[in-house]
Amino acid sequence: MYKKKEFEKRYLLIIIIVAIAILLVVLSVALKKDRNLNPVEKIVKDSGTFVINVISTPVNFIKDKIREGHEKNDIYEKYKELKSKEEQMDSVVAANDNLKDEVSKLKKTLDLNTVLSDKVYKNATVINRNIDYWYDEVTIDKGKVDGIKKNMAVINNDGLIGKVSTVSNHVSTVKLLANENMSDKISVKIKVKDSYVYGLISKYSSKNNTYTVEGISENIDIPKGADVVTTGMGDTFPSGLLVGHVTKVTTDNFDLSKVALVKASVDFNNIDYVSVLKRKDS
Repeated sequence: MYKKKEFEKRYLLIIIIVAIAILLVVLSVALKKDRNLNPVEKIVKDSGTFVINVISTPVNFIKDKIREGHEKNDIYEKYKELKSKEEQMDSVVAANDNLKDEVSKLKKTLDLNTVLSDKVYKNATVINRNIDYWYDEVTIDKGKVDGIKKNMAVINNDGLIGKVSTVSNHVSTVKLLANENMSDKISVKIKVKDSYVYGLISKYSSKNNTYTVEGISENIDIPKGADVVTTGMGDTFPSGLLVGHVTKVTTDNFDLSKVALVKASVDFNNIDYVSVLKRKDS
């Protein structure tokens, strides 16, 4: 009972204070006219102004915070819009890069088709590779039943990989061009302007993925980046298969011929899919 009466007194006091504050505000507004005020009116006016200031300060603070909130929301919305456009741009760039890759692959395929007009492809998958003979050979999932024969050339989209060395009914072994024990040196030609200079691949370096081409006798400047392709001499590799690109040219120890360092077009660490070249009539 006592608590109830105490609450009622406090409630009544709050109502009285609010009423007085409202009255002072009203009177203060009414007394703003330009005229001489007596002392009592001045007190009322000053009191009303004080109450207005007390009330307006938190109100203005809240208004400012609301405005800041709106501004931050606008900034966030603009950020989301810019982020969305950035993501769209990234997608366009990625799509453009993919298109460039596809065009590059298509060009390589068209170039191969021109070079290998008398050949057909037998696509195969690398199914085994011994880590101890990583740069020597790979095993593919095609064999005699697929028409694969020994010494057929093997390529991928990047260029010449090697040749078939052994064949069983359903699988074959491919001897890689990177094989340091390649018994027969491969004849290649280097494109220089409208002609070619000739040489032999003598060795491969797995450290830099490069071939050494020796025996270049012609006294001609070989530009960096020149294409190196097969000559077609012999029955194994058709003419025009890409081997790599020239990175450096020096002379041999006797200063009799030039030696070219050639960056392999094929990444021998990543060979998953290959094509075996067969004659159309075989």
